[in-house]
Amino acid sequence: MTTRSIVLDTMRCNTFFILFVLSFSCAFAQVKNEREFRIKPSELPKTVETQLTPHMDGAKRIRYYQEIDGEKKSFEAKFKKGRLRYSVEFDELGALEDVEFIIGKTDIPNETWSAIENYLGNEFKKFTIKKIQQQYPVADKSSTQVLKEAFQNLILPYINYELVVSGKKNQVFEQFEILFDSDGTFLSIRKSIRPKYDHVLY
Repeated sequence: MTTRSIVLDTMRCNTFFILFVLSFSCAFAQVKNEREFRIKPSELPKTVETQLTPHMDGAKRIRYYQEIDGEKKSFEAKFKKGRLRYSVEFDELGALEDVEFIIGKTDIPNETWSAIENYLGNEFKKFTIKKIQQQYPVADKSSTQVLKEAFQNLILPYINYELVVSGKKNQVFEQFEILFDSDGTFLSIRKSIRPKYDHVLY
């Protein structure tokens, strides 16, 4: 074997190893391993209550949590207001990330729901939808605007639908968190490791 051949073989091996590590990292990044801990209002960043207060009239069963998902830390307020169960998430510094509330499939426009069902039917042999949430991500909008629109339950082009699905791909059912845009276009999927909560999840 020539020196050139040895060098080429070494380069191929190194390239294969790098690709393997990258693919493993991507797969790992798509696993949700979440833990939540009940906390007192005094443990929240000060900006959280400031942002929420204007929207909390009539809110019941208000609970606050610190959430750890891998290396990411965040804070979450959960409460019931009217007929809806809300979840409002903030980053570690208290900046708004998104607002979500639980809905049923009948609350989703027909064309959007058809697109979501088509994806699920193609992705899984069998599936059961455990939960659907309407999500208002901040993205490039102001937190004030997102909070106002979310609490008015407006159907807008920037909202997402987040589904928790128990799906069967091979021989066993696994739980997944799947995100779709307002048209029902698939955005992301990640396997969800069921956490041990110290509260009723909603």
